Amino acid sequence: MSSISESLTPTIVIKPKSGWQLIDWKELIEYRDLFYFLIKRDVLAIYKQTVLGFTWAIIRPVFSMIVFSVVFGGLAKIPSDGIPYPIFSYVALIPWTYFAAAMNTSTQSLISGKGIFTKVYFPRLIIPLIPVLSKLVDFAIAFVILFGLMAWYGISPTKNLIFLPVLILMMMLTASGIGMWLSAMAIQYRDIPHGVGFLSQMLMYAAPVVWPLSLLEDKFGESVSLAYGIYPMVGVIEGFRSALLGHNPMPWVLIGIGALSAIVLFISGALYFKSKERIFVDVA
Repeated sequence: MSSISESLTPTIVIKPKSGWQLIDWKELIEYRDLFYFLIKRDVLAIYKQTVLGFTWAIIRPVFSMIVFSVVFGGLAKIPSDGIPYPIFSYVALIPWTYFAAAMNTSTQSLISGKGIFTKVYFPRLIIPLIPVLSKLVDFAIAFVILFGLMAWYGISPTKNLIFLPVLILMMMLTASGIGMWLSAMAIQYRDIPHGVGFLSQMLMYAAPVVWPLSLLEDKFGESVSLAYGIYPMVGVIEGFRSALLGHNPMPWVLIGIGALSAIVLFISGALYFKSKERIFVDVA
């Protein structure tokens, strides 16, 4: 009798899913404690046993601001919409530095984290999202210098400051979307990380970091600048300048176009990541 019951016992076969899959938000929420621990570990690991500690979060954008002010503002005489060039560039460098750091670290996340996800199961989607959240610490610290520069030049933030969370969310969606795309590619194609540095530089000069958007509009017209808004960081950077410096109205059209692009990047990046998730352990 027992042999009959054993033969009738169903056999469960666990196989990896293939193809494009939906994001399991419920599973991500269930692992929120692990998410928090890995973010905390990431933040502490960056500054552990460093002499200057969190000061590095200020040094990077400040040093870039000084170089840009000398080269582009002083020597090249690039216009800055009537704003002192140091603060004009620094306001753009705050979101850009965050975006570049989050994108670069997220791209490397699966390669550097293979010692974890090859040994125990948890939602792999957590891994490229960790830098997107941990880099917010540096982003917040960099604001200390910004308010000091604004006070030095006698500039007061505008009421549009309340829209900064929307711009920050756009910035995070863009970084995480590109990070998920590139991290899933990098674990399989190891030449991807070598090209990320070049991609980061190209994206920076393609964004209005060292030059104003008005320069593009004057030369090519408003229609070109609107098409340029498909690049989400354009709306983010111009939005930061408008909200903090108040030299121009909020570029809502650019922000709207960029927000749609950021959402598409995030969703497509997550779907692509999920579709490749079954091969990560094999190729790691």
